[in-house]
Amino acid sequence: MLPGLASAADPARVWRDVMPAADRLGPVEGTPPAAAARSGNEIVGYVFSTRDVGDAKGYSGKTLDIVVGIDMAGRITGARLVEQHEPIGATGSTVEDLENFVSAYAGRGILEPLSVVRHADGPGEVDAISGATVTSLVFNQAILGTARAVARSRGLLGGAGSVDLAGFEAMDWPALVAAGWIAERSFTVGEIEERLEERGGELVPPGDADDLFLDVATGLASAARVGRNILEREDWRRVAAEFGARDAVIFVAARGRWSVKGTAWRKTGVFDRLRLIQDDRTFELQAENHLPIEELVAQGAPEFRELALFVMPEQAGFSADRPWRLQVLAEGRGAAGETVDTVLELAYAPPGAKSAAESGAEPPVPLWHEVWRQRWLDIAILLTALTVLTGLLFAQDTVVRSRVLHRRLRLGFLVFTLVWLGWYATAQLSVVNVLTFGNALRTGFRWDFFLLEPLIFILWSYVAAALLFWGRGVFCGWLCPFGALQELSNMLARRVGIRQIELPFALHERLRPIKFLIFLGLFALALGSMDKALVAAEVEPFKTAIVLQFWRAWPFVLYAVAILTAGLFIQRFFCRYMCPLGAALALPARLRQFEWLRRHRQCGQPCQICAVGCPVGAIQPRGDIHPGECIYCLACQVNYHDDQLCPVMIDRRKRREGRRAAVEKARAES
Repeated sequence: MLPGLASAADPARVWRDVMPAADRLGPVEGTPPAAAARSGNEIVGYVFSTRDVGDAKGYSGKTLDIVVGIDMAGRITGARLVEQHEPIGATGSTVEDLENFVSAYAGRGILEPLSVVRHADGPGEVDAISGATVTSLVFNQAILGTARAVARSRGLLGGAGSVDLAGFEAMDWPALVAAGWIAERSFTVGEIEERLEERGGELVPPGDADDLFLDVATGLASAARVGRNILEREDWRRVAAEFGARDAVIFVAARGRWSVKGTAWRKTGVFDRLRLIQDDRTFELQAENHLPIEELVAQGAPEFRELALFVMPEQAGFSADRPWRLQVLAEGRGAAGETVDTVLELAYAPPGAKSAAESGAEPPVPLWHEVWRQRWLDIAILLTALTVLTGLLFAQDTVVRSRVLHRRLRLGFLVFTLVWLGWYATAQLSVVNVLTFGNALRTGFRWDFFLLEPLIFILWSYVAAALLFWGRGVFCGWLCPFGALQELSNMLARRVGIRQIELPFALHERLRPIKFLIFLGLFALALGSMDKALVAAEVEPFKTAIVLQFWRAWPFVLYAVAILTAGLFIQRFFCRYMCPLGAALALPARLRQFEWLRRHRQCGQPCQICAVGCPVGAIQPRGDIHPGECIYCLACQVNYHDDQLCPVMIDRRKRREGRRAAVEKARAES
């Protein structure tokens, strides 16, 4: 029985929903695994689990399981979501939204190009789940990718690939090489010395020109003619049984004075001396996909010093049906002792392989590429805004000399952050991002999950870099939509005469640790249960006020309004005392390498003008600015240069005016 059916409350209802034309379901069998659905004695389709076929992972990085049915014509007869761990609470969507999205695939052909877009209104388009576009894209890829794999393996797409993977005949090593199932090439020391000399380097140590530098061989071990002939029985069984029918298992062997594996891969997880090139794509060989083998059993095989298998999953975009090139990086030494390298290449095309142009197939594109392509305009706007902000911060000494200029620039950027970045683009960073990143480091980190949200990824990258220059303040003071909402609403409150509450500094200091306790509590909870941590992260009203624009159940709206109401009387109340994301960013704030906020010797002793006006109470009574609390609003810097407000600058202005008056008087007397 399919895993999804075993965990369902009513297994029979699930498979009948996804395959209504069948009256019974056969056993799960074959590669990839699927159950034949029958009506009488006739097979009418196949039912399978996305988890079984493709080890599908959701946007959360956790297991995703959808039971899908396809008929003999290659159309989806139904799909049911049976397991998911998506952070839907962070987007405002519901489980029902996810289930409805999955169910809508019934009746669609698996060869049809389907694009997941907002507000779909054309053929070949699927309407994304509101507030969960990335999850929609992940679900789309899981359903279509696994459906196509099952259909291809059962011959529903006009047969299997162009390379005969199943056919077998006993062949020795020379016969495999002659037939093209194995490619082998040797490089002499003289060849390598010539290549390095062209690049201004030399081989170290040198050798006789006719000596063997490297003999390298490669082949498609997942093809029975290769795998069964060169591998021991247990190794071949592992290749045949543990991987998908269209996963490519690449065989690599080498001997000579140069090691193709090297040693760095044991630390980095990447074989930096090896890579595969197919069409216009480059594939790194990862340690996690490396299967060491002890020996070759093919008669006549050379005594290779290095042997390995590398698994290239179909979903990675590598195809066993198309030629590829194995590249080996060889190194020498330059005149100044620097490393000089050259690339050695071995071309391989298993019998029957076709180029992408010949097969008419488009190389699969990683999902995040499509997301970034769709949102190119939003990305361009955000990058422009970040460029403007960076210029403003680097030119802060010029900007803050004019109170009017600073006020207008800050007000304009806060409005942009709230309206476009927050309410339109919903690019509100959250402590959920921090918890998800930490969880990914523990459970298997993959960049592609984070690249699925381009604006969030760009913002986090910018914030990480900004921590070194300005601390946490760049995000909290300029790029946080909820922070902008608090500040703008407080500006309006003060304009209409709402009296501000100034908490004693001693009380402020004792309330400030609350946000750190909240963050540490969430982090500890995430170590045990990410789902519970996501629920507890509702302490942030970001989702209600920014992502969903207050269209939510009344308890959430009431909480967000209460936070904003407190902020009408105490500037940035939530930022000061409750924000777990602010606490998370405050911890590395002392990594800031530059101190560009200017202070007078008299600041704080006795002058307290800037301390009273600081919107988050970051200025200590003695005049120091706390790097973990400052939001870099630059208000104190405007005061620093204001010769009508700052006592030091007033005194300097009066002395200048006095000297000028004395000079003018002397000129008049003379």
